[in-house]
Amino acid sequence: MSIRSLLPSFLIGAVASARSMTPMATIATARLKGRDTPGELFLLDRPLFKYGALAMGVGELLGDKMKTAPDRTVFLGLLARVMSAGIAGAALAAPGRERAGAAAAVATAVPLAYLTLAGRKRAMEKMGQTKSGLIEDALIVAAGTAVVALSTRPEYR
Repeated sequence: MSIRSLLPSFLIGAVASARSMTPMATIATARLKGRDTPGELFLLDRPLFKYGALAMGVGELLGDKMKTAPDRTVFLGLLARVMSAGIAGAALAAPGRERAGAAAAVATAVPLAYLTLAGRKRAMEKMGQTKSGLIEDALIVAAGTAVVALSTRPEYR
């Protein structure tokens, strides 16, 4: 298999770099809509994790606008990105390539977290925390939704 088969995993890792919970929230939403992931889905088929991922995704979008919100590159922020990107990257990888998909997503999410933070800080200087955060939210949620929608298929039972 080529590196191209891991493209959705790399892309969902890029999404995780800016919003740690969006990858899992978008996959949880896809599962609720009856869509199936190519790779094995760990945890997110259990109701507690599925609905928890949705709640955490919404919470992150709201919390990011707070003045006390920590940078995405603090230890816990990076840890959340590693876990979310790994789970989502595995789910979006080709069957049998889940480990490679997880690794690709994590390898994308962590370094890009520093780049997306630098971009966000520049945007905050120009337009403020709330406005820059809302714009980033719209872009990242749209990107995550597109990656998951293009990488999943209707589930056949």
